[in-house]
Amino acid sequence: MRLNSLALRLFATSAAWTLLALPLAGYIIYSLYRDDVQLSFDAQLRKLLTQITVDSMGTSGDVPVIPPNLYEPLFEVTQSGWYWQIRPIDGAPGRTLVSPSLATAVLPSPYERRFPTDTSGTRWMNVPGPTNSTIRILEFIDSPGHDPENTKYSIIVAGPLDWFEATVKKFRTRLTSALALVGIGLLAATVFQVRFGLLPLRRIERGLASIRSGEVERLEGQLPAEIEPLQTELNALIDSNQDIIERARTQVGNLAHALKTPLAVITNEARDDRSKLGDKVAEQAQLMRDQISHYLDRARMAARAGAIGRVTPVDPTVEPLVRAIERIHGEKGIAISFSVQPGAQFQGEKQDLEEMLGNLLDNACKWGKAHAYLAATVDAPATAPRRKRLRITIEDDGPGLSAEQRAKIGKRGLRLDETKPGSGLGLSIVSDLATSYRGSLALDASEHGGLKAILELPAA
Repeated sequence: MRLNSLALRLFATSAAWTLLALPLAGYIIYSLYRDDVQLSFDAQLRKLLTQITVDSMGTSGDVPVIPPNLYEPLFEVTQSGWYWQIRPIDGAPGRTLVSPSLATAVLPSPYERRFPTDTSGTRWMNVPGPTNSTIRILEFIDSPGHDPENTKYSIIVAGPLDWFEATVKKFRTRLTSALALVGIGLLAATVFQVRFGLLPLRRIERGLASIRSGEVERLEGQLPAEIEPLQTELNALIDSNQDIIERARTQVGNLAHALKTPLAVITNEARDDRSKLGDKVAEQAQLMRDQISHYLDRARMAARAGAIGRVTPVDPTVEPLVRAIERIHGEKGIAISFSVQPGAQFQGEKQDLEEMLGNLLDNACKWGKAHAYLAATVDAPATAPRRKRLRITIEDDGPGLSAEQRAKIGKRGLRLDETKPGSGLGLSIVSDLATSYRGSLALDASEHGGLKAILELPAA
């Protein structure tokens, strides 16, 4: 995916949401589970405290009795983490009772440490236990027989927080693994969704490439409802482009026919008149004919250059053209060497390419001594790899031109050597044609000693 691609934007936003939402959801689920386990653990401690309080303080005497262990077997296992303790408070004399699991250890009292009571009158405290592992203590103050006149006792039940933390940690590990798998699955699904969702756009891209290459004339095929209007508008644009081109060609043809007869009459009348005025009129009429032909040709070029789907293979166009030019200049015995990159194609009309190459090759043969050279390659700019350019260089081994002369040549009707045949419009026509295709013509010195013409055009 390219950095500025639509697919990357869709994937990045979806991935960002996934990476944000899953950890947040995991944190919420983990917090709810931890709170639920904490409530369950505290409820177990409260239940044990209630049972021990009832069994030990429900006596009719003034001292607590040892509660029977009918609720938690781990109270019988030494240092198991589950303990109970009954002890008088405020230094009052009285009997101290402990679970077998506590042995000789003593549990601290939340009452003595000034911990506040909750709504039910109990106190909570987390402290290191006899084995230095953290335990959670629940304490209730009561008297034997529940008589306020009797000695008050601290009744404590404690449970190990290691079990609580281990349970929560195990759940956290499982939750993290599950959410990680879900995240990976969502990212994979997002990639598939983006690629699947953008397939119609790729079909449009391939369709437009086929139109540009001349394989088809319209965008065809069934597209999703959201993109179907785009297909309709593109086809309408293609039809409009063809209509404009046809109208332009018709108008150019009509103009050519409308001017042809009056110019012919003026020229014939001027030639019959042997006066200076007649000669001047004939000369200007011929100049008008050349200029009209030039601009009509240029209009036809612009119409053809605007057409969509015109593609011309370079090699089949160059070879017969080279042979024809060699025959035209056969009296000079000049040879034309050419090389064309395989698969090179011009994005435009064949007759326009023939006209540009014909003018440049003809010019090279006029000035060359024994050889002319043609090379055609296709380049893709690094900034726009899909906008390929066709680069054609035509060179000769003639006398060449100075930098000042190269700057002047190509201006319409300008000829540096009147002894050579021609109207001086050749390079101007080539330059205009290249410009109409958003290309360019440049002149430089050739390594063979003559002139090098560099023609750049859009490639298919």
